[in-house]
Amino acid sequence: MARVRRKRMHCNNKELHQRYKSKRRTKDLDQIQEDLKPENRQRLLNMAEDEDLPGLGQHYCVECSRYYIDERALGEHIRGREHKRRVRDLKVPAYTQKEAEAAVGLVTDNGRAHSTSAAGPLSLLSLKQKNDAAAAAKAASTDRAMDTE
Repeated sequence: MARVRRKRMHCNNKELHQRYKSKRRTKDLDQIQEDLKPENRQRLLNMAEDEDLPGLGQHYCVECSRYYIDERALGEHIRGREHKRRVRDLKVPAYTQKEAEAAVGLVTDNGRAHSTSAAGPLSLLSLKQKNDAAAAAKAASTDRAMDTE
């Protein structure tokens, strides 16, 4: 009989598994933006010494939420690509729950309706009125064109 080849059913993609392990999980961008506020930033940069953290917790990059062993390692990190990419990502404001609800049409009605569009506050009623007015103006112009013929 011929040899039977294995089916390769159990692929160990270690890079993928290690990326999502909870012990390697870092803070999300919205959590880091909270840390960047002046009061939180000062609290993180002026922490008491902690023996469990690298460098006793004295060399911390707030943007990347990582501790470094000394000032030299922190300086090399700040000059690096990962830090610059994270700073660029943090310049974009965080996506809030309110924006997510507005995107699917769930808005709270606490008085006058406001729209987040650049055109200004619009509601369905005002859009309908605009469309009706435009249709009436178009009908009036076609009637005048018919009368002149």
